[in-house]
Amino acid sequence: MPRWDPASSNHLYALVDMGSNGIRFSISDLSLPRTRLLRCIYRERAAISLFDALTGPPLLQVFPDETITLVSQTLARFRAIAVDDYGLPPAQVRVFATEAMRRAQNATAMLEAIRAASPGLSVSILAPQVETLFGSVGARSGFVDVKGLFLDLGGGSVQMTYLDTYDRKSSTQEHDASPEVAAALAGQSLPFGAARLIKVLNDHDTAAQASEISRLRSGMSEAFEALCARFSSLAATAAETRRIEMDDTAAKHGPGIDIYLCGGGFRGYGSILMHTHFIQPYPLPSVGSFTVSGEAFSKTKEMLDVNKSFAGKIFGMSKRRRAQFPAVIEVVDALIASVPPIRSVTFCSGGNREGALMMSLPPKIRANNPLTCFGIVTEHRIPSAPGSDSASTQVVLGALQSAFPPDSDLAATTTVFGLQLGAVYASQIWNELGADADANAAAALHNAVSSPDQPGLTHLARAVLGVTLCARWGASLAPIDAQLHQNLRALMDAADPDATFWADYTGAVTATIARLLRTWPQAPSVLTSNVRFQSVAEHGKNMKIQLVISVSEDAARGVDLDSLLDLFKRVKKQDGRKVTVTINRLP
Repeated sequence: MPRWDPASSNHLYALVDMGSNGIRFSISDLSLPRTRLLRCIYRERAAISLFDALTGPPLLQVFPDETITLVSQTLARFRAIAVDDYGLPPAQVRVFATEAMRRAQNATAMLEAIRAASPGLSVSILAPQVETLFGSVGARSGFVDVKGLFLDLGGGSVQMTYLDTYDRKSSTQEHDASPEVAAALAGQSLPFGAARLIKVLNDHDTAAQASEISRLRSGMSEAFEALCARFSSLAATAAETRRIEMDDTAAKHGPGIDIYLCGGGFRGYGSILMHTHFIQPYPLPSVGSFTVSGEAFSKTKEMLDVNKSFAGKIFGMSKRRRAQFPAVIEVVDALIASVPPIRSVTFCSGGNREGALMMSLPPKIRANNPLTCFGIVTEHRIPSAPGSDSASTQVVLGALQSAFPPDSDLAATTTVFGLQLGAVYASQIWNELGADADANAAAALHNAVSSPDQPGLTHLARAVLGVTLCARWGASLAPIDAQLHQNLRALMDAADPDATFWADYTGAVTATIARLLRTWPQAPSVLTSNVRFQSVAEHGKNMKIQLVISVSEDAARGVDLDSLLDLFKRVKKQDGRKVTVTINRLP
């Protein structure tokens, strides 16, 4: 992968991942200032299973001539799309292959056919450690910071490693390496991909199956123990978890291992977990950033039964993926048996291609918080809205935060502030998404739900962002949108019972600012001199907030100030909490 050059005139990069279960092609735009977002502008998948195409005995497997021809023609087409249609320099088109190509005895013939069909096209067969690096970093690319086990389940192999971006020296003392490199050096690769394992389950006798599953389980356990020996923070978490007799409370809130999963097989398992989620219909379509508890993740028998018995379409699951599902279950069961009680599992949309892009970037950009990249969620922003680090953005956020009681720990709340979404939220306060407030309320929900996977936006973050922006516009919704709103709120309630209250409260405060200031404040003083908030809270059985809104004569001109009180009526209805609003005039 060529190193990213900020001075380049072309920041488009094309990658082809010749995976064992399919060949994936994408073009990404790494232009500043959104480089860290790895924005994908084109993607395509060719349903060519290189692992299934291998023929012959285990140590002498080869690709048939027709597979070699099909793959070389497919890659020639992908190269033409990148170079001829999108204008990429040929050097910025790269191809890499994984387990199936590592196994094939005639891999050289495949490479020669590709070079003949696409002169100059570079193809790399990744070593297991490099595949582990790309897979873990690609999965990590979707988040602000991570700490946990990373596993990537492909068609021919499964990789496991540990990544802690909170600790920039998370490896052992003798290795002063970045967390990404440390993860790659310590990564474990096991030859138990979904395509390979399903062949064993389908084509071999019971004794052979039992032997292979035993090898899988022992290999998974050894891989985990090897990582514990390498990473002291993982070993400490594992030891602490094993010392505790896990009751219901500890299982939900106590110590445990957090796991991040990528690869098609694991995403298929996540899709069935979404299909059976207690919130139905589940409000977000993408399995990327979908998180479940370790308890829910461990219900493998139930998920296997659903895959067998459900006759209809399961969203996110192809026929091929459902046919391989028993093999996925074996890998998941082996993981559960090898790791101490699992606290949470997050499914990742990023993979090898995103990891390769990330590793082409300087460490400083890799470490950036993606939520600080302005315009992350929507392109429909007003031209005058500044970036997330501007003084006026900080003033807007400061005004919103001043409406919270002084004893509120905003960093610990499930709000746009606690989830580091403040700048993203602020950038959309004055966005007119529809014809009126009701249309804007619905658009805010759908925009948060349907926008492409964006680094940093977890399912909970999307729900909080959408519900809070919906409240900013009054949350008056048609029945079809009310169902989405209800399910997003249920997702928030499951994470934090206070989340929906604070979303409605933040939305009402935001609506107050927007009612008094009709556009983005071009100077910080425009906001501070026209509207101010002050609040206190009484904490008893039910919280009572007394909010004072002070408004200048200029901002109040032509505005029915009593109408501001109506913005908070919806907030008062939740769980006995009460918000009392008083409006004063600024001197």
